[in-house]
Amino acid sequence: MTAHGNPIPLEQYFAGSDPLARSLYDAVRSAVQSIGETEIRVTTSQIAFRRRRSFAWTWLPGQYLSGVVAPLVLSVDLDRFDTSPRWKEVVEPTLNHFMHHLELHSEADLDAGVLDCLREAWTKAG
Repeated sequence: MTAHGNPIPLEQYFAGSDPLARSLYDAVRSAVQSIGETEIRVTTSQIAFRRRRSFAWTWLPGQYLSGVVAPLVLSVDLDRFDTSPRWKEVVEPTLNHFMHHLELHSEADLDAGVLDCLREAWTKAG
């Protein structure tokens, strides 16, 4: 995922979405900002968390998928494949960049292992 696109207001991004999606995003943002300084870029397709480069994204799966979907997905870019079963999907879009996708249904999904992965990604993006 990239941070391309024109920035939009956060309220516009979440307009019409499940209210839980916004509270889950707020929990992700708080977790990321507790790690260290992070730029946040909101576009129509996603919200990117950046340092020198983007390292994590949240997005609304209902924008892209039909049927019953999670309120929010967190995608984290690591330079390794994390084998935890928590991840819905892990793909390698480019060599040694493994995109880990986590469906968020509650704040409990942001467990210590996810926070460790966010910290690792934040460090590598700096």
